[in-house]
Amino acid sequence: MNLVLTVLQTVAPVFLLAAFGYVWVKSGHEYRINFVTKLTMTVSVPCLIFVALMETEIDPAALTALSLASVVLYAVLTLAAAGAVYVLKLPQRTWLAPLVFSNTGNVGLPIALFAFGQAGLGYAVVVFAVMAIWSFTFGIWVVSGGGKPWHAAKEPLLWGTVLGGIFLWQGWTLPEFMTNTLRLTGQMAIPLMLITLGVALARLTTKGMTRAVVMAIAKYILCFAVAWVTGRAFGLNDVAFACLVLQAAMPVAVTSYMLAEKYGADSESVAALVVASTLLSVIALPLILAAVI
Repeated sequence: MNLVLTVLQTVAPVFLLAAFGYVWVKSGHEYRINFVTKLTMTVSVPCLIFVALMETEIDPAALTALSLASVVLYAVLTLAAAGAVYVLKLPQRTWLAPLVFSNTGNVGLPIALFAFGQAGLGYAVVVFAVMAIWSFTFGIWVVSGGGKPWHAAKEPLLWGTVLGGIFLWQGWTLPEFMTNTLRLTGQMAIPLMLITLGVALARLTTKGMTRAVVMAIAKYILCFAVAWVTGRAFGLNDVAFACLVLQAAMPVAVTSYMLAEKYGADSESVAALVVASTLLSVIALPLILAAVI
């Protein structure tokens, strides 16, 4: 009973805030999703990541192990997803990135925070940082059909990650007034991302839901299995292991749809996958959380 209550208390805020965004838009209210997305991804999330990394108290050995495990995790997921896409003869530009990259920002970070507190957020941010770097380089290269990976150097999120990692490595801190300002800016990221997730789902139009549901289930199984084996292979502590598995086994990110729309991939198929995986997360996330707590 305690486990069930813990799981419900952890996932309920995620779904309630997303539901708020969904109902808000369906009720006819305005929500400038482009503005909010740009605000969170260029200002709030970089601040959240920077402060979380700077203030986290992770043993250097555990940090190294988790970072390496995250790199291996996404390398294996990329190869496995590429193989699956090739065998199924699906368009790589459309399907590869959504099968590899999960919603570690909007959903993964809040769940890690609610389940394991600031320690969990610190570990989750490390996994998110590795994913973000790979997503903004390889991910954009795949979706765009051969773009320029170094465009990631323009992303504030990347620099927030790099600077936060340097401060963590060196043990540096900022003056308290600057830290408080950055922390306050970062704190708005999680509720805004969850509400925006609901808004985006309310506006998506989808086709081919049957195939999307099958692919979403396959994604959950693949990501959970690879993350579980990788975490055990690197001997991560309980919280780090849980955060690695949780971050990997999240639903497909709405940003996958936005990138597909931007670069001319099959955005309708990606939208269907986003919706299917998000709806299935109502069942999947409690089960995954119960497995790692």
